[in-house]
Amino acid sequence: MLRLLPLALLGLLSSVTAAEIQNAPAAASRTQAAVPEPTLVNQRYGEHERHVFDFWKAESAEPAPLVFVIHGGGWLGGDKDRVGRFVDVQKLLNSGISVAAINYRFVKQAVEAQVEPPVKLPLHDAARALQYLRSRAQELNLNPELVGAAGGSAGACSSLWLAYHDDLAQPESTDPIRRQSTRLQCAAVTGAQTTLDPQQMLEWTPNSKYGGHAFGLQGFAAFLEARERIQPWIAEYSPWHLVSSDDPPVYLSYSAVPARGKAQKDPTHTSNFGVMLQERCRQQKVPCELAYPSAPDVEHESPTDFLIATLKPKSAGSR
Repeated sequence: MLRLLPLALLGLLSSVTAAEIQNAPAAASRTQAAVPEPTLVNQRYGEHERHVFDFWKAESAEPAPLVFVIHGGGWLGGDKDRVGRFVDVQKLLNSGISVAAINYRFVKQAVEAQVEPPVKLPLHDAARALQYLRSRAQELNLNPELVGAAGGSAGACSSLWLAYHDDLAQPESTDPIRRQSTRLQCAAVTGAQTTLDPQQMLEWTPNSKYGGHAFGLQGFAAFLEARERIQPWIAEYSPWHLVSSDDPPVYLSYSAVPARGKAQKDPTHTSNFGVMLQERCRQQKVPCELAYPSAPDVEHESPTDFLIATLKPKSAGSR
């Protein structure tokens, strides 16, 4: 398969990082909700320095649902401190839902470790963190059957990947963490890239420019040229390609109206991604709520409201 050389990585990071990390918050909420002090800070779920998470424990007499937050930044940067851009932590706690926000390794670390494709590393780190939290469910007073994911931009893509991917649990593993499920009960995300197929991106949004770095490719032209060769990777890591009829409901939030087939001001976070995923979900009879300014048939005002309604319906109904 394709291998990204270190020199190409330098060009990749310089050309992608600034734009994608700067734009990621714009695709999420415009203002960051106030975040209370975590119950636990920088808890480890692995050996790397970025294998850490913060945890907010809800006051609950019974095991609480969990919202699992994955920050954005193009899989090139970012930090769990952004949690308030993607969910209202205090509102979730008030509804009896605990929250965890994770860090994970980036494309840079994947290239250094010769992981192919590079996107595998941040995605599997997220899966491992989720398994780790489930392994501590009793200690943290969590209901492992009620877990929803949230995040923005690349973190949104990661959340959708977890939502739609088959369970990565290894029931026969000697590692008790690997025996835990990676399946979700829902996901509520902002500014998500819903496909990692460059041809689909161009068809949906002709000025698309994002995604090649996920597969170790510098620039969109190289991404498009390599498409046929990397089809197995696209099939494995692109959320749109993974949707099946047994998948959980999702909520997609975008900051601008869609215009399929037309250039977009922010093609990396365009709601065209949401329109096309919703169409795919309808084909598979999987619930997918799409929110953007003046969007029709929106039942929930925010990702947080969707998460509460899905994970704690009695709490949502009593407000």
